[in-house]
Amino acid sequence: MGKVIAAITTSVDGFITGPEDGPDYGLGKGGERLHYWVMGGPWTYDGGHHFAMNGPDKDFYDELEAGMGAGIVGRGMYDAAGAWGGTNPFAGPLFVLTHRLQDQPAAASGFTFVSGLDEALVQATGVAGGKDVSIGGGADVIRQALAAGRVDELVLSTAPVILGSGKRLFDGFDHDVDLEIVKTVSSTLATHVRYAVKR
Repeated sequence: MGKVIAAITTSVDGFITGPEDGPDYGLGKGGERLHYWVMGGPWTYDGGHHFAMNGPDKDFYDELEAGMGAGIVGRGMYDAAGAWGGTNPFAGPLFVLTHRLQDQPAAASGFTFVSGLDEALVQATGVAGGKDVSIGGGADVIRQALAAGRVDELVLSTAPVILGSGKRLFDGFDHDVDLEIVKTVSSTLATHVRYAVKR
């Protein structure tokens, strides 16, 4: 049986986006710096972008992705990413939490819209084939899953930047959760920590 792994990138001060995130600005103003590690270095929305990880960042990501059978994200992340150009770029099917189910894209896209976290976890686990289910954000989805006790492992990639404003990962989260460090990987662009959620 696979694990449920919640993974996201934050700034040093705990933001997962800069201000004004959304379809127009993706990760928000200045937020693209959070994902320098994903893109292999500096990038901009205007200049086009693609995954170009290398070195320790790529090794970390490849190990994580190799165990994934399905993923879950929120509608905000889906929209901010421009639906990844209309095709799921991740390993396994991707379930999108949304109240707007009528927007469901074609099955060939690799996206399935669902209305609740429990339903998403049931469907994702069912198609994951015994592999892990990734919860990739946004922050609200990860907070919901942690609060419900559904996360086995929390993976935080911390970019060396202080954003000062935006959306915080743990804004409003009031649960007491013990974590155990499983693995740490660092590069010049991020420090990745895998934490087991202690029960």
